[in-house]
Parts: sequence; C-alpha cells; structure tokens
Amino acid sequence: MTQKRVLIIGAGGRDYHNFNMVFRDNPEYEVVGFTMAQLPVRKVRYPAKLAGKLYPNGIPTYDESEIETLVKKHSVDYVCLSYSDLGHNEVMHIASRGLAAGASFLLLGPRHTMLESSKKVIAVCATRTGAGKSPLTEYISTFLRERGYRVGIVRHPMPYGDLAQEEVQKFAKLEDLDAQKCTVEEREDYERHIMNGFVVYAGVDYAKVLRLAESENDVIIWDGGNNDFPFFRPDMMITVADAMRAGHETLYYPGEVNFRMCDVIAINKWENNAEGLRTIMRNAKALNPQAELVRISMEYEASSEIRKGARALVVDDGPTLTHGGMPYGVGYLVAMKKGCKIIDGRRYAEGAYRELYRKYGHIHKVVPAVGYSKAQIGDLKQTIMNAKPQLIISATPADLTKLLNIKIPIVKVSYKLKRNIQLERAILHIIDKKDERRKDQYVV
Repeated sequence: MTQKRVLIIGAGGRDYHNFNMVFRDNPEYEVVGFTMAQLPVRKVRYPAKLAGKLYPNGIPTYDESEIETLVKKHSVDYVCLSYSDLGHNEVMHIASRGLAAGASFLLLGPRHTMLESSKKVIAVCATRTGAGKSPLTEYISTFLRERGYRVGIVRHPMPYGDLAQEEVQKFAKLEDLDAQKCTVEEREDYERHIMNGFVVYAGVDYAKVLRLAESENDVIIWDGGNNDFPFFRPDMMITVADAMRAGHETLYYPGEVNFRMCDVIAINKWENNAEGLRTIMRNAKALNPQAELVRISMEYEASSEIRKGARALVVDDGPTLTHGGMPYGVGYLVAMKKGCKIIDGRRYAEGAYRELYRKYGHIHKVVPAVGYSKAQIGDLKQTIMNAKPQLIISATPADLTKLLNIKIPIVKVSYKLKRNIQLERAILHIIDKKDERRKDQYVV
C-alpha cells in the first residue's frame, strides 16, 4: 500500500489530538507538517516524545499561508482541517486551496476522534466561541459536587508552551498556573474552576489526560473550546446556542455538528433577543428535533462600585472578540449601563494590539484580553497605560491585577448561571442512566 502524505491544518489544539488519534504510529500515513492559525505561529516541532516511533525528529510547524507551497513541495495527498470556529465559507476556502494545489480534503469526525471513558462524561460545547460554556460548566460542576460526586473538569487543549512538558497537565491551585507558565487565554478558562475548588486537567495527549482524570473523579465534565466537538464520548452533550448570534448554529464549523448531535440545546442571551430565540428554536426543530431545549440566563456582578461618568477602559474576553466575532462583551454592556465614558482602546493600541485591531476590524472600542506571550502581555499593559483610564472594567476571567501589576483601579465583572431546574433534572437523569446509543454511534 502506498503511504499517503498528510498536511494537518490546525491552531494548536484539535490538530494535535487528531494526529494522536488517527495518524500517530499509523504506517499508512506520513504527516509532513502542521500549519498554524488563530494565534502567533511558533516555529516549533511537534516533539518526537509525543509524535511516536515514526517521527524520531518530530514534526515541523508552518504558517497557514504556506498551504499551497507545502502541498506541492511534499506531494501531499490529504489536507486535514483540524481547528474550529470557522464559517462554512472559510472551511471551503481552505479546502479549495488544498484541492487547487492537487490534494484531497479531509475532515475527521467524532467516531474516529472520541475517546471512551470508564466514568460518566458530560460535554459542554457551543455553536460559537463566547456563547457561555464556562459559566455552564461552573454550574454543572457545583451542582454535582453538592450531590456528593467527585467532579473533574477536562479543558479543551491550549498547549502554547513546551509541548513535551505539557503532555498531561493538572491544575489544582492557582500557583499551578504560574508554575506551568499559563497564558492569559488559559487563565481565562482555568481560574474560575480552580477558585471554586475543582481540579482542571488539560494537555496534549488526551488519552493520558483522560486516564488521570478518571483515576481521581466520579464524573468528568468536558469543557469545550471555541465551538469544537468533544474529545471524549459524552453520556450527555449540551450545546450552548447564542441568541445574539442566532443563525450561526447553521453557518459555522463545527458548531453545526454540535447543534445537530447534542442531547440538550441551552439557549443563552435570549432575554432581549426574542427573534434570536425564535430562530434557534426553529433551527433546533429542523436539525435536531430530539434535543431538549433549555433557556439559560446569566447574572452579572461587579467587584466594586462603578461611578457614573468615570473614564473607563473595558477589557473583555479575548477569544470571544477575536475569532468569536463579537464586537464587545459583557464588560462593555456593564460600562454602558453604569453610564461610563468608555475609552476607545483602538486609539491607544501598542505593538501586537495594532495588528490585532487591523485583523479583527469588527471589535468596537473594547480591548480584548490577548496574551499568548510575554510580549503580548506587555503590549496589553502598555495599551492600557497609553489610554490613561480612571478605571479598568475587566470582564476577562483572568486576574489582570496580578498579571499586569498596575496601580489603576480594576473593577472585575463576573457572571454566573441562574438556577435552572429543568437543566438539573436533565443532568440527574443522565447521571443515573448511561445512554448506550452514543457508544454505538460515536466510538470505533
């Protein structure tokens, strides 16, 4: 059999998992490289320690702009798209680039990429980045712990450092974030769970991550990233649909996959979006009529009083604003409600932030919390200092006070899910009874 050459198109997460599940130690394929998007490209190799016996020198990483060149240079047979929150048109543009260069296009699905767990798994996914997964994961984990379950939270990968050292990660206390040199993006998703007393597991090799989480917990919650589908076969799958972006559940990959195959569709941000609510309900009826529809609501709190008329700079959740496509987040809404004079962060952008605003032209006034490196964190700090605000309204879950070490007052805006009895009943029903249908449908 002729060995097939593969180029994996990724963004530092799903791409590594797809490789581990399908291509590692598989002599039918040769992976010639990974490409990187959605974050700064690091000219690093996927290390030999993780790549397996067929790749003693590891696997190189390239920029996504090099797809055509790489396909031709290496006679690539398959371009394998392996990252999330892309419009369906964007998916096909990537496919067309590979096809025009001579390769075939490949998407790997749940059956070939989901791991089977010996413990109950609840997966929290979404139709778009920033739909409200983290507060829902927080709610479910606390709810189950109050009923006596040992709950572990496994987070979608964000391996931005030394991949060999990040093979399996465990975060049990906030100091672990410093010890493992976590980025702002990682802190946004880990801190709230750690502060609630839960252990967060992540890494690169999710078979090993899963085994560790299973050894320490009764129930595992898969806390999805972007709008990707789970790495573990779920006993219960919840997809959060965002009424502020109604219709996107049919327009984005793989959010539509989540929308079609989940057990529960949790509709968020619907209170002031009646038409959005109707659109999601109509699409649910057409695409996933068996799913239970649950309306969830968030409540927001500010850590201190916000003075009306204060000259405020708003820092909102980074991924929600960038590839999530939102012009602003909850921090901006709170600032508007409190009557602040909101500073246009775009006017004071420093370094990497000037490029960020150019790339994501839809962002309105607010500063996205982006910090994949020390240099970017430095640019975030300088952007804030350039603006000279009276206060910062921060709606990123990461602790900016500790991270930036600045003297400007910071008002932290937090949000959590209001009690939802319908959701609780659905969770307990699944926890008490395993759904064997998913085993047949999604596991090889």
